[in-house]
Amino acid sequence: MTDTITMTRLTIFGACAALLSAGPCLAQGQTDQQIQSAVDAAIRPIMQAQGVPGMAVAVTIDGKPHYFNYGVANKENAQAVTENTLFEIGSVSKTFTATLGGYAQATGKLSVTDKASQVLPALRGSAFDNVSVLQLGTYTAGGLPLQFPDAFDHADKMLGYFKQWKPVYAAGTHRQYSNPSIGLFGYLAAQSLGQPFDEVMEKTLLPKLGLKHTYLKVPQDQMEIYAQGYDKNDKPVRVSPGALDSEAYGVKTSAADMIRFVEANLKPSGLEAPMQKAIAATHTGYYTVGDMTQGLGWERYTYPITLDKLLAGNSTPMAMEAHKVQWLNPPQPEPGSVLINKTGSTGGFGTYVAFVPAKDIGIVILANKNFPNAQRVKIAHEIFSALTE
Repeated sequence: MTDTITMTRLTIFGACAALLSAGPCLAQGQTDQQIQSAVDAAIRPIMQAQGVPGMAVAVTIDGKPHYFNYGVANKENAQAVTENTLFEIGSVSKTFTATLGGYAQATGKLSVTDKASQVLPALRGSAFDNVSVLQLGTYTAGGLPLQFPDAFDHADKMLGYFKQWKPVYAAGTHRQYSNPSIGLFGYLAAQSLGQPFDEVMEKTLLPKLGLKHTYLKVPQDQMEIYAQGYDKNDKPVRVSPGALDSEAYGVKTSAADMIRFVEANLKPSGLEAPMQKAIAATHTGYYTVGDMTQGLGWERYTYPITLDKLLAGNSTPMAMEAHKVQWLNPPQPEPGSVLINKTGSTGGFGTYVAFVPAKDIGIVILANKNFPNAQRVKIAHEIFSALTE
């Protein structure tokens, strides 16, 4: 297996080096065939090495989307992947939740500096008297865990969990990546807008972003294009309901819709003013941990960035361990040259999304198998290296 992975890496790096050695590879000057070649060189070896049944990849360059589809959405019926195939995107859902929070703030319904219990009186008298909405959205509430404990992983139990939760750290001192943390952030955003989260997402946020095939619960008439996910043992699996699942990891979408969302993040000027402010809030840097700057939902890095630094920011220790944070005071608006990204996984799906606003380039990688984050990050980094200077 080690030899296979090594050869895969050499193949990919060789292809990218060949593209780069031909001279400056500005994306603007690439032909469709050159883009296809760069994507194929990065994707095909990883799919084979990781046993991924199907992948949908979208690349946007200078406002033009390009779609690359591989394999099958369902091994049982051999249905081919297309740019309209629906995939679970796991924690990339957090970027939509963050955008909703930014929208609630932009419309004057929510202040992220408020304490959580000010927004939701049911939390008064709990630790959330001392935790701000922003701290929830940036995983710094004080050590909320990655997942809800099993006994509380139900919609009717989650408030009880928060009421009895005791912080491990002082609020604002440590980053502990957490579904309950940003899940509660999304719940509070929806509360401030006076609607249930699913309703305000599907009837307000997604339409304002121009997304017509993105769902929290896939409608029956769309089930035939909903990819089947496969776990590490190649058994079919799809995401199960849980507390704050919609807010933290519940979005299902297509490469076509997801790249449209990326394009809205790259150039939000075509959106209404509150949505422009919402996106700006998600790109704002609130604190740093190593080379990573934490936004709302999104995470950003100075660009260009080495592969090693990007891998470190998307590593298992970053997701599973607590890290002291260095707050930016005041918060830092998106600077000139950054890479913004987010990974996402469910039991049977793996996703990675990254974009570089200064280069007007972005990539969406959707797979119906949860293969390692590191491999997804390498794919994107190699494609960016091939298509930009």
